[in-house]
Amino acid sequence: MNPASLSHLWPVPVPVFEKSEMNSLQSHSWHPSLIRVSAHSSSANYSGNQPRFPQLAPVTTPTTRISRDSTRPRKKSSPTNDKSEAQELVRLLMRKFTDKEPLLKTLNKYVKMVRTEHCFLLFEELGKNDKWLQCLEVFRWMQKQRWYIADNGVYSKLISVMGKKGQTRMAMWLFTEMRNSGCRPDSSVYNALITAHLHSRDKTRALAKALGYFEKMKGIERCKPNIVTYNILLRAFAQAGNVEQVNSLFKDLDESFVSSDIYTFNGVMDAYGKNGMIREMESVLSRMKRNQCKPDIITFNLLIDSYGKRQEFDKMEQVYKSLLRSKLKPTLPTFNSMILNYGKARLREKAEHVYKSMNDMGYKPSFITYESLIYMYGLCDNVSRARELFDGLVVSKVRINVSTLNAMLEVYCMNGLPMEADVLFERASSIQVLPDSSTYKLLYKAYTKANMKELLDKLLKHMDKDGIVPNKRFFLDALGAIGSLPAKSGSTSATTRSSRSQDFAKSS
Repeated sequence: MNPASLSHLWPVPVPVFEKSEMNSLQSHSWHPSLIRVSAHSSSANYSGNQPRFPQLAPVTTPTTRISRDSTRPRKKSSPTNDKSEAQELVRLLMRKFTDKEPLLKTLNKYVKMVRTEHCFLLFEELGKNDKWLQCLEVFRWMQKQRWYIADNGVYSKLISVMGKKGQTRMAMWLFTEMRNSGCRPDSSVYNALITAHLHSRDKTRALAKALGYFEKMKGIERCKPNIVTYNILLRAFAQAGNVEQVNSLFKDLDESFVSSDIYTFNGVMDAYGKNGMIREMESVLSRMKRNQCKPDIITFNLLIDSYGKRQEFDKMEQVYKSLLRSKLKPTLPTFNSMILNYGKARLREKAEHVYKSMNDMGYKPSFITYESLIYMYGLCDNVSRARELFDGLVVSKVRINVSTLNAMLEVYCMNGLPMEADVLFERASSIQVLPDSSTYKLLYKAYTKANMKELLDKLLKHMDKDGIVPNKRFFLDALGAIGSLPAKSGSTSATTRSSRSQDFAKSS
């Protein structure tokens, strides 16, 4: 499909929206399908050329120039706000949870204050910290309180938390427990159960289970599938590349009393786009147009990112122009995606032009923007420019994220500069950045590939000292290469190093 033929899918300009429609569209800007640019390394060679970079002042300016990807102002929490008070109490409870003061003891201490809304927030916080067993403790504690009334909302939340942590059996047990307690399941409970199954590793079985629940819901009046059900299933099958099932679900949706919404189309297009299924993505875009569902900024961003990843830049630029002609405005992910994808194609000048346009339009770069620029220069064989950007951030005294450190380290590694990577790694503590497991993994692979035994030994010592215990896969990816390395006089042998690596793997 050439760019011109895209006009029947994406008219230029896009339809003019009324003010009320704009408010509706803007309300979707925090939808989970918002594109986040993820950078991947590729092989490149070091080049000392330093091109002119337009408007570099933001790199070394004070911290006020750095923003997050959100363009929405944050609301200041009010002390009198009920939600704020509930969140404050939950934060207090989370701080009190220690080995010396167990969870139940803390809850009993604050028993006069804790209610259902606090427990809901506790479920979320404990789930984020991988403490799903403690979620069950809170649940059992709730059941003993006078104010507790069994309802579907509590079970839906717990099933959702268990699903996200891969605890499908526990989610099923909670579903059974709910029915035994006298609660009658509704659509929200089944939606949570379907989502829980879709988080399991066996995707084929999970999708089959999800369809089974979907068909069961159709036969229960109070559990009829709603738009959330369809959105969950459509996105899941699109991610699995099952076009036939997606079409079947769309047909079923058209025949039901449920109407598609913007999340329906964005979710499916995003899944297809991430899988490189551009033709299928465009087919859903056509369907969206036929349904007279107006695009939001998420729609534009996912199309820009999908075309960019496939290096179909003519289409990407056409969508971007449509966005500029609409009443919507680009967001930071719009620019970050274009910068990185131009970089992957080694189109440095175009990437720089996007950055200049972004600044001219008054957007403040975020850390993701700088990371995208650093990767772009690394991919374009210009390590010195990437290093200049990173050093500018350090000099500006802003807090450096570990992801930004990893971006610079990966630029060194992809350009065959392991010694420079080691120097920066040793500097990390002086710029107040704590390496994470991703840091160690990328360095481990790079040092192994470069046959740098001394650096590898030093890295293993750092891992041991910092308590980094990687999983088996971490080492299995590199053990073959390490075992084949020739032994070098005066250094740890390859056999010994392999043995140490296996010890780490066994302990995980």
